[in-house]
Amino acid sequence: MQRRLDFVTTDVARWAGLLRPLSPDPATLPRRTVIGQLIKSLISSRTRDEVSIPAYRALGARFGSAAGIARASVAEIGQTIAAVTFPEVKAERLAAALAMVAADRPDFDLAFLGEMTQGAAMAWLERLPGVGCEVAAAALNVSRLSCPVFVVDTHTIRILRRLGFAGPAADSRAIMTAVMEAVPDWTGDDFLWFHMGIKRLGQTVCRHGPPDCPRCPLRADCPTARATPAGDG
Repeated sequence: MQRRLDFVTTDVARWAGLLRPLSPDPATLPRRTVIGQLIKSLISSRTRDEVSIPAYRALGARFGSAAGIARASVAEIGQTIAAVTFPEVKAERLAAALAMVAADRPDFDLAFLGEMTQGAAMAWLERLPGVGCEVAAAALNVSRLSCPVFVVDTHTIRILRRLGFAGPAADSRAIMTAVMEAVPDWTGDDFLWFHMGIKRLGQTVCRHGPPDCPRCPLRADCPTARATPAGDG
């Protein structure tokens, strides 16, 4: 049984403000349909945007629509997204997920999820093959729905653990819930901006290896930075 996770009190809004210069204002970004974002997120795990975005566009160019992808074979999907990590696995999951969506929503219009409670919408998505907490949250938040849901990826987990916000055993769902409870009045754009800022910080400064603490805008609040000898980052 998973033990209860404890989170320290912190100013999430302050961190979000410090990270905003690292990414564009979400209000200026184009948004995908829910099914489009679901497809993009399903092929993006452990793959940089420079690779996953062209792969997503290649799916559209070859198959035309979600319905077209659903009619394609797993092999055809895998060939089209060959540049992403684990393309065969992702192709199988994408095909299976789209088959389930088609059974419930033949038009692939998932805008109805925006009318459901967050918990119900997340549950509807997470029953699909390959869709976990991160992918479901992205489909709701990053899409045109712009739901007030926080997307937690590996960068988020690593950085919020280093900041002391989350315990070492904290998983993505626990961190998502804790962040959302800390800033209950945030909009979907607020959560997306924070997500993009943390992601960028994780890619450039607070990396998987030794962090570059002197360059981090959050270093004044970070116990990991205080414990890191100068010059080790």
